[in-house]
Amino acid sequence: MKRTVLIGASTDPTRYAYKAANSLVSHGHEMIPLGIKSGKVAGKDIILEKPELKDIDTVTLYVGPKNQSGWIDYIIDLKPKRILFNPGTENPILMVKAKENNIEVIEGCTLVMLSIGTY
Repeated sequence: MKRTVLIGASTDPTRYAYKAANSLVSHGHEMIPLGIKSGKVAGKDIILEKPELKDIDTVTLYVGPKNQSGWIDYIIDLKPKRILFNPGTENPILMVKAKENNIEVIEGCTLVMLSIGTY
C-alpha cells in the first residue's frame, strides 16, 4: 500500500483531513499525520514537527496555499512519488517545484480517489 504523509492533520471529525486520515488507514495505507495541534487521528499521534521520512509514495495536502510556504522545501525533500493537491490547496509555486524535481502533481480529492479505487 502507499505510504502517505498527510499535511494538515486534524482531530476535528468535521474536517476533510480527519476523514481522509481515517479513510487512508481503513484502505490499508500507512498514513503519517503532520499538523500544528497535538492529538490523535485514525489511532495515530499527530506529529507537530517535520520528521525525516523515507520511501514516501504520496503527500496529500490539507493546508491552503497561504500556509504552505513553510512546508514547500520539506515536501520536496521528502522526495515523494506524487503530491496530491486536494480542493483548495492548489499552489502554482509548489506545483512547479514538484515538477522540476520529477514529482507527479495531482489535483484531486483523496477521499474520492480512495472511494473509486484510483488512489
